[in-house]
Amino acid sequence: MTSKQPLVRRIIIAFTLMTLVVSGGFSLGIVAIVHFIEEHLVTKEMSEELDSILQKDLAKGIPPRLDLKTQLFASHMPGYEIPKNFIGLDEGFNEVVGDTEAYYVFIRDTPQQRYVLVQEQAEFEARENALFAVVFAGFILTGLAAWLLGWLMAQTIIAPLARLAQQVRHRDQLLTIAPNLAPEYPEDEVGHLAAAFDETLGQLRSSLERERLFTSDVSHELRTPLMVIASSAELLEASVLDERGRNQVDRIQRATAEISDLVETFLLLARATTHPNPTGGSLTLEQVARELAERWAPRFAEKGLAFNLVIEEHNPQLLHGSFLSTVMSNLMRNALHYTEHGEVRLLLSARGFRVEDTGQGVPRAQQEDIFKPFVRGSEARGEGLGLGLSLVKRICAHQRWQVRMYSLPAGGSCFEVNLT
Repeated sequence: MTSKQPLVRRIIIAFTLMTLVVSGGFSLGIVAIVHFIEEHLVTKEMSEELDSILQKDLAKGIPPRLDLKTQLFASHMPGYEIPKNFIGLDEGFNEVVGDTEAYYVFIRDTPQQRYVLVQEQAEFEARENALFAVVFAGFILTGLAAWLLGWLMAQTIIAPLARLAQQVRHRDQLLTIAPNLAPEYPEDEVGHLAAAFDETLGQLRSSLERERLFTSDVSHELRTPLMVIASSAELLEASVLDERGRNQVDRIQRATAEISDLVETFLLLARATTHPNPTGGSLTLEQVARELAERWAPRFAEKGLAFNLVIEEHNPQLLHGSFLSTVMSNLMRNALHYTEHGEVRLLLSARGFRVEDTGQGVPRAQQEDIFKPFVRGSEARGEGLGLGLSLVKRICAHQRWQVRMYSLPAGGSCFEVNLT
């Protein structure tokens, strides 16, 4: 599992743990070496001293000649009885440490006797404990120093990354030409990261610029033929036509108005920044809804569907007509394509509007992906490319509106747009 700790903290922990392991190993090594040398040297010294006592003193029948810190005990020698605290020890070197006393005890067993040579070593034990205390204090101080050095090292290592992250975070204007970041950093991993970001940003900037220019140019060039179509439709409407011809002219006018709204929407989006930027307007939700209801009602009637505009609550908020019209039109077109029988309802509320239909609905697993570009439902119909709902999502993000889709209990789908 990937650690979610900050990089600075991970560097400090790694550096501190490494130092503690190394210093701990040295500390334990010092303790082990002290004990090994102590046992080896004391055993050799006391063994030689016991040999000297047995050969030079006891063999000649004279009392053992010992210094003030050394005592001799034997199991079968009168006056040299072994004290209780030394009974039961193993042969060879032993160390007996009490609350106030400390002894080296060397035991040798012979067929006739057990000899116990005892040497008082309280002073050496005190010095040994002082040495161990110094080693332990050094271990603790090494850990604290490692933490401090690790923190300083982490700050030094992370500083270029933090600086790069700050520079990247403030490059919100992707279409604005800005100097590359890589020349500011050395030829190391951070410099390579900055170079990779510059390359990626350059590709993204070029792609966005091409998209912006394409959208702007196409939208601009479409205005002239749209004006020709609109004026021609007005001339046809003024002429004498039968009912079928007048219906065709009405369809041309509706389509022209819809394309004009889309052209205006694309131009506004092409000029927009990459961040949400709500644009004010002069139309209310009810005005846009009534205009679109009048435009779309004949299409629903041609398919045999009932269409109802329901005003649950009034919303006096002034909105951008082109954006709102495009969002509402795409949702109504989506409902028209995917509803074979029943009705479609456009419901207005104080917070926004809903488009409800009695169609097949969208499986729950696809409801999150339905707003992605080129994604169409499992019951897709017609020759659409799956861009209508993607455009809806993009406009809502630009205007800071919220759009969501869910299934209705009685069947069908509901697309809800929150405008507040």
